[in-house]
Amino acid sequence: MSQREWTSEDYLMMVRRRWPIMLVLAVVGGLAAYGVSRLLPNRYTSQAVVLVQQPTVPTDFVRSVVTAGVGERLTTMQQQILSRTRLEPIIKQLGLFSEDAGKESTAALVGRLQKAITVTPMRPPGEEERLSGFSVAVTLETPQSAQLVCSTVTSMFIEENLKSREQHSVDTTQFLSEQMVEAKAKLDEQDAKLAAFKGRYLGFLPEEVQTNLNLLAGLNSELDAATQALSRAEQDKSMTESMLTQQIAAWRASQSGRNPDTYQEQLAALQVELATLQTKYTDDHPDVIKVKTEIAAVKKKIVESDADKGLTDQPGSEPAQFRPLRQQIVAFDQTIAAKTAQQARIQEEIKKYQERVQLSPSIEQQYKALTRDYQTALDAYNDLGRKRTQSTMATDLERDQEAEQFRIMDAANLPGAPSFPNRPLFGLGGFGAGLSLGMGIAFLLELRDTTLRTEIDVERALELPVLAMVPAIDLLSKMETDAGGD
Repeated sequence: MSQREWTSEDYLMMVRRRWPIMLVLAVVGGLAAYGVSRLLPNRYTSQAVVLVQQPTVPTDFVRSVVTAGVGERLTTMQQQILSRTRLEPIIKQLGLFSEDAGKESTAALVGRLQKAITVTPMRPPGEEERLSGFSVAVTLETPQSAQLVCSTVTSMFIEENLKSREQHSVDTTQFLSEQMVEAKAKLDEQDAKLAAFKGRYLGFLPEEVQTNLNLLAGLNSELDAATQALSRAEQDKSMTESMLTQQIAAWRASQSGRNPDTYQEQLAALQVELATLQTKYTDDHPDVIKVKTEIAAVKKKIVESDADKGLTDQPGSEPAQFRPLRQQIVAFDQTIAAKTAQQARIQEEIKKYQERVQLSPSIEQQYKALTRDYQTALDAYNDLGRKRTQSTMATDLERDQEAEQFRIMDAANLPGAPSFPNRPLFGLGGFGAGLSLGMGIAFLLELRDTTLRTEIDVERALELPVLAMVPAIDLLSKMETDAGGD
């Protein structure tokens, strides 16, 4: 058999020939495994199921400040709850492993309890990233201790979740409040700088540029009007003086009995010419300057001539008909003085507003920088205010237990049967192991068997063709048949 390839018929024949061995070993193996399971200590498993309850207020209205996912928080809580500092009080309080308390260290007992606790996340079908809940399973020697530990650990998960979420919200709100205090201080500082800048450059600010331009245009128009009024007053004064000079000359001529030869006529003609030129040109024109110089020379000659004759120009020695003209001249002098002062004042105002307009670009640059810093500080302060309000609302939700939280769906049960060992499963496993061992032994026996059972075995052993096969004869059956016949 070992010299050729086995067929399914060979295996079937092997089972028919060796089945007692396989059956015996399978039965013995099953009974042995079941017996071993009876010797092992019982372990009881209590299980609780916790679901993740969604917040009652939609997150679109109040957004939670807890950014970590349920899976991440569950992992963190599992590490905290299954730590030595949290499990050691449970061991002492519930009296777990009391028979081994003096034999093993506290760390070893905590390690045994950690291995006995299993936390399994639960996810909806097709949504591997979302966690819908988790289960807590505790396996211990007695059903009561398993139930107590499972209930305690489940409660610790729920309490830790509420505590951590609320603490996270409170810490976030406190942090935002502290940031708002700093932001308020920066905002006040920028506000003070901006107010001081506005007070220092009042009238130079960018929003006042158009006002300054409008005022400057108005002042220029007012200056033009004052200049024209001054020019008219000077012209009217010159014409009035000319008329007065002519009348005085005529009066003096009538008093002396002769017509004035000519200083007065020259003066009157020059004054008329001056008035005509001033209507066309400014005072800086060469013709105007020349006529003024000639008028001054003629007046000097008249003064010298009057001094020689002992005459005076006092109004008291003149007829009353000259007084209105002299009053008009005085009024024109007052008008000229007023318009000159007005012209100077307007020019000073124009200079001031021109300076403002010229300095506006550089001041605008500084103002924009201050305004930008102030707006940045204001936006930061307002943003922190909105975030703190949202965080405060989220904290209130956590305290009122209206946010996302853990809810027990199935409380920790009291196991009625041990979860370990599973004796039927042990027996079935032993039966399978014995059957496998029996098949292995049968196979080895077949390999060591040299019996020729088929044509192929004969041809391989004798290297001769087989002409006929003698059927197997059961001698015992034949002898019984012959005896019956006799």
